[in-house]
Amino acid sequence: MATIEECRGALDRLSDNMAGANGDVRSAAALDRSLSCRITDLDTTFVGRLRDGRITVLDTVEGPPPEKAEIRLAMTGDDLVAMVEGELNFAKAWGSGRVKLEAGLRDLIRLRKLL
Repeated sequence: MATIEECRGALDRLSDNMAGANGDVRSAAALDRSLSCRITDLDTTFVGRLRDGRITVLDTVEGPPPEKAEIRLAMTGDDLVAMVEGELNFAKAWGSGRVKLEAGLRDLIRLRKLL
């Protein structure tokens, strides 16, 4: 089972990957939205912002997020680490229910370019 530190590191690597992306991926990630990433098996939520193609983690809280973020992710720590390392395809994980993504319709349409 991935640790909180490994999950935080995976989010940092994801942020770096998104910041270095080009084309459609870069434009899809260029939102300014509140973001939460709930790690279900650790009962921990990373709370932050997606802005200018980067994820900034502002807080780590125990349990569910205190406020509803505009973009909400939920998954196990192992799945987060596997996705960032390229071992788990996000679209397949989302389609099978291993990863949950909730956002407004316009954001979902824009974020699908990341898939």
